[in-house]
Amino acid sequence: MSVHSLRDTHDDLQSLVEEFFRATFSTDNPIITEAIKRMLAAGGKRLRPRITLLAAEACGGKAAEHLYLAAYMELIHVATLIHDDVVDNARMRRGVNATAVDYGNRVSVLAGDYLFAWIFKNVTANYPHPVPNVLSATLADICDGEVIQLQALGNLDLALETYVEIARKKTAALFAASAQCGAIMGGGREAQIAALREFGECFGIAFQMKDDLLDITEDERSLGKPAGNDLAERKTTIPLIAALACGNGRFRAQVRRFYDGQANDAIPSIVQGIEAEGGLAATRAQIARFVERAERALEPIADGTAKRELVRLTEALQT
Repeated sequence: MSVHSLRDTHDDLQSLVEEFFRATFSTDNPIITEAIKRMLAAGGKRLRPRITLLAAEACGGKAAEHLYLAAYMELIHVATLIHDDVVDNARMRRGVNATAVDYGNRVSVLAGDYLFAWIFKNVTANYPHPVPNVLSATLADICDGEVIQLQALGNLDLALETYVEIARKKTAALFAASAQCGAIMGGGREAQIAALREFGECFGIAFQMKDDLLDITEDERSLGKPAGNDLAERKTTIPLIAALACGNGRFRAQVRRFYDGQANDAIPSIVQGIEAEGGLAATRAQIARFVERAERALEPIADGTAKRELVRLTEALQT
């Protein structure tokens, strides 16, 4: 199926991406193709490819002409999730078994590695400078962010600035690259490309903060993975950072005991403590701050359907 035969409408951006994956995506390795398609079929918001397509349109391009590029952004995300689940020994992702559960850690690691290589082989063959450079730098940022986060496990003194840097690298970098590369291929001017990259970075930081908030406030059925998973993994995310900043020594001692493995059933009470100490409200305030920055970054972009949709996606992070 030619991607140009697909309808090019804003209301259909997600269905464009889904149809592309169903009809077009394949690698040279059937086991890896099966594993990736299984992950894709489990769902996902497809925000990264949607932002790629919207950025291209905001700069005068047409969405249907950039579906391959948009798909590569989602596939980079999928590869990082496969690796994350191995590192975290996760059992569930998007409501189904993590890839490592069904295929084992060795196949999963190799599948993620293969997918990265397959994406970059296609990107370097088919896209001009600086798109391959942007994506290779993005992958380096993602890996760096994950390592910094691993080094920070159990650190109750983690600074908010360090948390934001982790979020910028491991999550926001790919949103920024999605917007930047979409703008480049959409024919954007230098100022438009820079504006959309800034938008993607601020959007991505707010998105990570929202994800960390939901880990505290939502249940397993809503998340597609265990609730309170960040606490179980001894991660210090923004709701906890904000709650610890209140200076309540008893709450800090409770979290310390849990992170030291002395109170393994304490997650519900820690969640209550985070809310009581203002951690949820402070997180929402930080999300609003980065949402405002993302919307402000779009000021150089001409008003139109694409810009309004980017604003809508951004504002949805506050709901």
